[in-house]
Order: sequence, then C-alpha cells, then structure tokens
Amino acid sequence: MPTYDLVSLGELLIDFTPLGVSANGNPIFERNPGGGPANMACAAAKLGAKVAFAGKVGNDMFGTALKKFLGEQGVDTQALLLSDHHKTTLAFVQLDENGDRSFSFYRKNGADTMIEFSELPASVLDTKYFFCSSVLMAEGTSRKASFDALEAARAHGNTVVFDPNLRFNLWESWEELKACVLRAIFHADIAKLAEDELTFLYETEDIDVAAKRCMDSCPHCKALLVTRGAKGCIAFVNGKRYEQGAYPIKAVDTTGAGDSFTGGFVAALLQTGKAIEDCTEEEVRYLLRYANAVGSLTASRKGSICALPTPEEVEKALKEQW
Repeated sequence: MPTYDLVSLGELLIDFTPLGVSANGNPIFERNPGGGPANMACAAAKLGAKVAFAGKVGNDMFGTALKKFLGEQGVDTQALLLSDHHKTTLAFVQLDENGDRSFSFYRKNGADTMIEFSELPASVLDTKYFFCSSVLMAEGTSRKASFDALEAARAHGNTVVFDPNLRFNLWESWEELKACVLRAIFHADIAKLAEDELTFLYETEDIDVAAKRCMDSCPHCKALLVTRGAKGCIAFVNGKRYEQGAYPIKAVDTTGAGDSFTGGFVAALLQTGKAIEDCTEEEVRYLLRYANAVGSLTASRKGSICALPTPEEVEKALKEQW
C-alpha cells in the first residue's frame, strides 16, 4: 500500500493579492501562499486525501512560513526543500472586475526553478497519484527535474496527473512552451487543461477536435478534463464525452480555482476506490460535479489556498445544485 494518495511536485510561492487601497491612495497587497501544485495539494488534503508536496523554497521569511503553512493544511512537507542559495519566488496578482487574475512574477533564479530530482527523497514515488504542471519547466534545473520525475513516476506505476497551468510570461518563447508541454502531457494518465490552453496547444478553436488531437497523441491518457470557468467543464473519459455545468456563484477571485478543481477530482476519485478507467458513467458524472463545486466555491472567495472549501461545504453545494 503506497504511503501517499497524492504527491504534488511544483512551485510554492507567495501570492501578493489585492486588498484595497491605503489612506495615501496606494494599492495594498496581502501575503498569501500560492503556486498551482501547492493549491492542488492543499485542496486534495482538505478533502481527505493523504498528500505530500515536493518542491523547493528559499530558507527565508517567506519560505519558512510557506513550509509551516502547508504542514498546517495537513500536507506532508518532508520533500519540501529549503535553499540557502536561492530566494522564494514571489507573484503579484491583479484582479479584473470579474475576479479573473493576471500575474507579475519575481522569479529569476527563484528556489523553485533550481530543484533537481536527485535531491528529492524516494518517498515522492510512494504514491497512488503523482501530479505536476508546466511552471517548473519554464527555466532552471527544474525543467529537467520535472521530466525526470514524470518518467520515474510513469516507470514506478504511479497514476500521473498533469495540468499545463500555462503562464506565458514565464517563457522565452511560446514555441518552447508548447514543445515542453506536449512532451510532458505524453506521460499523463489524467490531463486537466483550461479550454484556452487546449485550443492553443492543439491549434483549433473546436474543443472536440482539439481533444481528439490530444488523446490521439497521449497513449496513456484515460481522462481529459477541460475546464471552462463559469461554463463548467467538458471531459473525455474512456471514449465518452461528458459535459457538466458549473456550480453558480459570483466569482470574487479565480486564483486557484482550476487547481482546486483538479484536487477535488482526484480526492473524489480516491473516494470511489477505483481507477478512472474502471468508473461507471454515473461515477464519472459525480466526479465532475464534485470537482466543479470545489473549483466554484474556491472562486467565490479571495485567495487561493485560504479559499478552499471543506468537505461539508462541497456536499452542501452538491445537494443544493444537483
């Protein structure tokens, strides 16, 4: 029996999120923990999964606070390394009137970009599900570490979950980004992409055509999950197409909503005790409803990890809506 239900590899950073305006008329920012793989890990842990996070932060005021915070969320941090040579990555978040976010990163030679797979304990592969995204692939030694980890997880028999989580401003070229993501998604058993990511990567605005191109090029992929914000999601599982509406909320801050969707999907899948390929159609529909509720509830509050819903809140939402 694996030690963990889920191991998430990736960036853990500080999101400075808007918190109004000072008496002098200057924007105020709140320090929040962030990073897609960390958001995803905390979502799954809050929903009952046994989760570990693997990554690197600076041995500074931000990094040590982040490690403590993850532990308080019930996430195992033995594989979260503290660097004495590189600083914790920072991101400043801007929100528009619909709660949609954009990022300005302070990341050059950030600790997360300097991780090597050989530094991580062997326990990161002692898991049912292994997750990562493309952000670590943008620069530094973390690109090789990501691919080393994906290949090791695949060889070890982990179920690989991949979310591109595209951040175009972190890459020197979009061609390089696309090449890395397509190489990574090849390893995935479960792939989660936002609608605009899918259409960008597979060069068509037709979701069904793009999905077919993705599935045809990914021999291991058993489930493709396509999130569509307020429109819910579309999924392609075991040769069947599913469409599921979102839980209706007023979006306040969409930071982490996609990450929590993925965490919710994996947590719900763990609850079934089945592999995704063994789930019935009704079980797949339940997984999508559950994941949509988790993502929607996260978007209804400010922050990312701090906005994650409890199992009770998710169940209440499911009963109200479906």
